[in-house]
Amino acid sequence: MELQYIGLKDISGAIVIAEGFKDVAYDEIVRIILDDNSERIGRVIEITEEFAVIQIFEGTKGISLENCRLCPTGRPLMLPLSKEILGRKFDGVGRPMDGLGEIYYEKKMDINGKPMNPVSRRYPNSFIQTGISAIDGLMTLIRGQKLPIFSGNGLPHDNLAVQIAAQAKIAEDDNAEFGIVFAAMGVKHDVANYFISEFEKTGAISRSVMFINTSSDPVVERILTPRCALTAAEYLAFEHNMHVLVIMTDITSYCEALREVSASKQEIPSRKGYPGYLYSDLATLYERAGMIDTSKGSITQIPILTMPNDDITHPIPDLTGYITEGQIVLDRALSQKNIYPPISVLPSLSRLMKDGIGEGYTLKEHPEVSNQLFSSYAKVQDVRALASVIGEDELSDIDKLYIKFGAEFERSFVGQGRHENRSIEESIEKAWEILGMLPESELDRISPDTLKAHSSKAENIS
Repeated sequence: MELQYIGLKDISGAIVIAEGFKDVAYDEIVRIILDDNSERIGRVIEITEEFAVIQIFEGTKGISLENCRLCPTGRPLMLPLSKEILGRKFDGVGRPMDGLGEIYYEKKMDINGKPMNPVSRRYPNSFIQTGISAIDGLMTLIRGQKLPIFSGNGLPHDNLAVQIAAQAKIAEDDNAEFGIVFAAMGVKHDVANYFISEFEKTGAISRSVMFINTSSDPVVERILTPRCALTAAEYLAFEHNMHVLVIMTDITSYCEALREVSASKQEIPSRKGYPGYLYSDLATLYERAGMIDTSKGSITQIPILTMPNDDITHPIPDLTGYITEGQIVLDRALSQKNIYPPISVLPSLSRLMKDGIGEGYTLKEHPEVSNQLFSSYAKVQDVRALASVIGEDELSDIDKLYIKFGAEFERSFVGQGRHENRSIEESIEKAWEILGMLPESELDRISPDTLKAHSSKAENIS
């Protein structure tokens, strides 16, 4: 016989408090049955000796203190999984939304996941090709890495996410099973429709699993969406040995939902009103990326977040930067120049890049070319600052060359078409072309042997 608890002590937003609710566990799912026999689902988020605090996924509209019965299920939220999820679209809590029916599942998994044993982790050192020169050449994405994109309102991070999903592949093994898990949190309906139509148009949908939480969906579901997505990724990676790229947008919407729920629980706020456990909560998402020695599969993450007021010191990008292995920063000034993708090169980096490029991974000269591009472009910023003071006409001849180099670098290396897919060889060749605008005496990050080898290769091609 099912145990039921009648009535509530308090209701606050999407939070209800039940008195005398015993023998329940943290994260346990609770069924809420109303007088008309309609049913809602909640999750236990806090337990004391006298009370249990429960999040209601569908909201508390129509619920009063007396008209409901609470039925604990004895289990957390479980996601039904099989390989059938590829090509499917789900809502924020894993319910099919594409009209193709329920999943015939092989197993159900707890969406909260389990931490990876650090001893069983394999070190990431394999290159993932995105087809975007600025990323592949200068802040290379490594399989098993978490590399966030720091964007701002109005910048084309949605287009970039779609392009990466369509073009990404394991560079050294074209036959490797590669999948995309895409999680959208708190997006507008037109943005959600854009993601779905673009995935279908590019064909990426056939190897993708989509979890869509729109801005009109309950806020509480927004907290579950990335966990459902990462659970699906873990299933594909570690049960079926697939290489999975997880793209999550927008982490800022997730954090706003976390702040709203925290306020409903009357918790003491920290910076900017976010809960004090924001760092550890984000870590429970980001640290689910990686590779383990018991499986050939891998999970790579690209979380996308919009920085409020383009402030990179805001708590969300600040804490994200502590947990992840680098960042890709989008720049509003480049976007206003109609440069796509508007990646700001100097503040962007990939901390694992050095272990996944060079001979045996990408190209032998890749590390040196990358270092030279960073060095030369940094000099461009110094020259531009000087020109703003004394005027461009007063610059030396070499400084004028750097001005031209910087403009060409932004236009033809950082900038590329929204459907342009460049191989790593094409990206490095493009870098050599642009570096050719500078005299050899300025290429101090490239060894003479590499310069000689490239010159010989160029002569043979011509």
